[in-house]
Amino acid sequence: MSEDALFPLELVRTETNDAGPRLVAPGAVHIPGWLTLEQQRWIVARFGEWTQGPVPLRAATLPGGHQMSVRTVCLGWHWQPYRYTREATDVNGRPVLDFPDWMVRLGRKAVDAAYASGVESDQTLSALATTYTPDAALVNYYDDGAAMGMHQDKDERSNAPVVSLSIGDTCLFRFGNTHTRTKPYTDVKLHSGDLFVFGGASRFAYHGIPKVFPETAADGCGLSRGRINITMRVTGLS
Repeated sequence: MSEDALFPLELVRTETNDAGPRLVAPGAVHIPGWLTLEQQRWIVARFGEWTQGPVPLRAATLPGGHQMSVRTVCLGWHWQPYRYTREATDVNGRPVLDFPDWMVRLGRKAVDAAYASGVESDQTLSALATTYTPDAALVNYYDDGAAMGMHQDKDERSNAPVVSLSIGDTCLFRFGNTHTRTKPYTDVKLHSGDLFVFGGASRFAYHGIPKVFPETAADGCGLSRGRINITMRVTGLS
C-alpha cells in the first residue's frame, strides 16, 4: 500500500481502543495501539532504507566520551550532542535525508489524536493539529541491552510538542517532571504501535528508557527483535 493511502492528507479522527488515550501528566498523552500493524510494517521497511542512506545508523558519543547504547538515524536535521546540523559532521560530513511529507501528516494526526481526545484540557494544544509541522526526526534503535538515561529534549528552538512512536519490543518509559531527573515520575510500558505525545506544561519534562523487554514485539509489526522509536520535533531552525 502507498504512503498516501497509509497516511492520507486529511485529518480523520478514528476510534481508539479501550486502553486509551490516557493523560500521564499535563500535556502528556499516551495512546496504546495507535499505529496499525500494516503501518508499523511499512515504517519498519522505511527504517531499513534510512539506515542504508547517506548517514548510517550510529551511536552518538556524549561530550564526556560516553557512547550511547542506543543507535540513531536522523531525518530532516542531524542531531548530535547537543545541537542540530544539516550535515552529520560527527559521522561522515554528509547531509541527512529529507524529512518526509508523510511523516508531517502522521505527526499532525498524532497531535490531533492526543489533544482532541478530551483527556487534555489545554485548548491551545487541541488547536495545534492543523499547524503542527515537524521538521526533524530522531529514529532510535534499541537492542536488548540498550537504555536511555533521563534527559530533556531542549535542543530545539520551539516548544511545539514531541511526537513519539514505538515499534517492536515493549519498553519501560519513565516520564518525569521539568525540574529534576529524579522523582516524581511515572513509569509507562510502551508497546508496539503506541503513541506518546508531550507538549504544553510537559514539553521539557525529563524522560528516559530504563529497560527494553526482549522478544515482546507484536506479531506482524515487521521487526523481529529490538525496538524502533521515532520522535518527531519542530526544531525552530531554518
